[in-house]
Amino acid sequence: MHLLAAAAAVGAGLAAGTINTVVGSGTLITFPTFLALGYPPLVANVSNTIGLVPGSLSGVHAYRKELGGSDQRRRAVHLGCFSLLGAVAGAVLLLALPGTAFKRVVPFLILMACALVVLQPRVSRWLRRRRSEGAGGEGAGRAEHLSPVLLAVVFATGVYGGYFGAAQGVILISFLGIFISDNLQRLNALKNVLALLANLVAGVVFAFSGHVSWSLAAVMAVGAVVGGQVGGRVGRRLPQPVLRATVVVVGTAVAAYMLA
Repeated sequence: MHLLAAAAAVGAGLAAGTINTVVGSGTLITFPTFLALGYPPLVANVSNTIGLVPGSLSGVHAYRKELGGSDQRRRAVHLGCFSLLGAVAGAVLLLALPGTAFKRVVPFLILMACALVVLQPRVSRWLRRRRSEGAGGEGAGRAEHLSPVLLAVVFATGVYGGYFGAAQGVILISFLGIFISDNLQRLNALKNVLALLANLVAGVVFAFSGHVSWSLAAVMAVGAVVGGQVGGRVGRRLPQPVLRATVVVVGTAVAAYMLA
């Protein structure tokens, strides 16, 4: 890899690591960059997934304070299992099937997620009221129940993350905000864990595929690790309304880019 290509890969990794930690959709920076550098789409995609793993880990570390508490650990374990299983399925699909039909659906999934982020406070209040009425006011002190719908969404998002992954974080945080009653920053930290697990398990599958450019993935990873720390510092300081607006703006821009 020549010096200019390496610099471009580091820069793309830095930007993607930052954006993924705050919102998600950094793949929309790295993937086109790698195509512009002359890598085939499959090689660019699988190398990107592997290169993002250290950046995702860096972002999780930056949000470690928001991951404290038994409730967060329980969520991470339960939802993480579904994210892992989905990512395995998505990685296998990427290696086995053409992706044209899937890519046509992705922008609309992202736009739906952005709408859910906007509506999330109102929908969450409605769901909490329904749950409270259904429990007859006796729900206090009980362990949090993770909705089967949320588990299914996390699995499906894991499939998408293993397959391509752009704006995976936007979709995750929108549904986490609807089905889990918690601070948006803590949900963002949980989102980072789920995205890390999806990238990690997909990366393991891709490592044995023979399609990885290890030099590209390694150079990108350097920038992604730094970006994860930058994103953690930026994202943790954003007020909830600003973070919500950032998710919507980035997600809408990604969908518009993919539809263009």
